[in-house]
Amino acid sequence: MHDFKTNWTRQELSAYLLLYCAHADFIESEKEVELIRSKVDKEHYKSIHEEFEIDNDYQSIQKIEAAIDRLGYNKEQIHDLVEEMKMLFHVDGEYDAAENALFTGLKHLLEGKE
Repeated sequence: MHDFKTNWTRQELSAYLLLYCAHADFIESEKEVELIRSKVDKEHYKSIHEEFEIDNDYQSIQKIEAAIDRLGYNKEQIHDLVEEMKMLFHVDGEYDAAENALFTGLKHLLEGKE
């Protein structure tokens, strides 16, 4: 069994989650990258991005869930994450079916943690 624990801060979790969302359509737009970079400094962005690039979908979801549990997110904090995801999905002016499906699934997953 794999260990999906991370040492992420709340900001790093947010950046990783948003990076995961940005890849729903397999394209990281400039506006999406700007939003993600606003969450962490350049060094942390680079390390989070490198980690994301080697993780598969399953690993990403497991890490996100484990980090939320470890960091003890409450209902309001999860709502804030969902709002950040919503903002990311709309920041580039496009919101397609793949992004909608990912948003709906992640929202359900995160809100199930409340």
